[in-house]
Amino acid sequence: MIETDIVIIGAGPVGLFTVFEAGLLKLRCHLVDVLPRPGGQCIELYPKKPIYDIPGFPDILAEDLVYNLLKQGEQFQPGFTLGESVISLQKQIDGRFLLTTDKHTQLIAPVVAIAGGLGCFQPRKPEIARLETFEQKGIDYSVKHPQDYQHKKVVIAGGGDSALDWTVCLADYVSELTLVHRRNAFRGAPATVDHVQSLVRQGKVTLCTPAEVVALHGDGHLEAVTINHNQQDKQLKVDHFLPLFGMSPKLDVFREWGLNLEKNAIVVNPRDYQTNIPGVYAIGDVNTYPGKLKLILCGFHEATLMCHAAFEMINPGVKSSLRYTTVVGVEGFDGTHKPAHKSVLKSFE
Repeated sequence: MIETDIVIIGAGPVGLFTVFEAGLLKLRCHLVDVLPRPGGQCIELYPKKPIYDIPGFPDILAEDLVYNLLKQGEQFQPGFTLGESVISLQKQIDGRFLLTTDKHTQLIAPVVAIAGGLGCFQPRKPEIARLETFEQKGIDYSVKHPQDYQHKKVVIAGGGDSALDWTVCLADYVSELTLVHRRNAFRGAPATVDHVQSLVRQGKVTLCTPAEVVALHGDGHLEAVTINHNQQDKQLKVDHFLPLFGMSPKLDVFREWGLNLEKNAIVVNPRDYQTNIPGVYAIGDVNTYPGKLKLILCGFHEATLMCHAAFEMINPGVKSSLRYTTVVGVEGFDGTHKPAHKSVLKSFE
């Protein structure tokens, strides 16, 4: 039985930053994630992609952000249960929550913070025959290392931010790049759309709209795709096909726990991001409330307010002392800066 102050479900950037904010209040955290290492979507979907809206960093690679968050929180010695998924949550007589994973690990804490993360999501897959046959054999739903596509022929399908961002990123790596979208208009950020159009004019990207990939070809590995463009089929030789249609949430387990859901997200009170179950909070992309923005920056803000609400719940009648770290600095639970969890950090070094 693992006992802690806050069990964080999801070890993505928002979950990792929660460790730091909770640590300032002397609250211990234990993180659970279905993935084998921390980082969430930043590590699994776009580790080499630059992020531009983190304060103080004009740009930072997603994997570097995760590493920095781990370093920032290590003095508070968080626990990690990785490669496991929480499948049950039960309120105990003493008011704490008992959580059990699919590998029978049990955790108990007075506060639970659901921090979204990849464990709650799966890629949206197009309905194309033999799709699963070529998964990881030419078909990828995310880009982990752009250099894997060096000098390759690549087709990207999609019209949102993910498809557009990776079109821009991979244009300098591949030998041929084709972007396929069902409509002429795109859903991504206007600046990125303009960048893609510039690459098209430069001859670095071939744009097919309105169009769809309708068939896959190959023997053991993807060799070609059929694209229906302007009602006509044409076959194109490729090494990789990237259907980047975003992620769809898997929230059935949260519904079973009795949490209120709305449009595939957990409804929370924007005052402290508490759900309809007292003591259970939801922060980051997994939650919803009026004015919600799905940004890492907003998730950091939500984590901060949630931790202060958690402190008041765990310590009724005790006023938290908000510390200004630029003045007093940060120290671990034992008053030192002794690092912890080198095994977690090692995979990032």
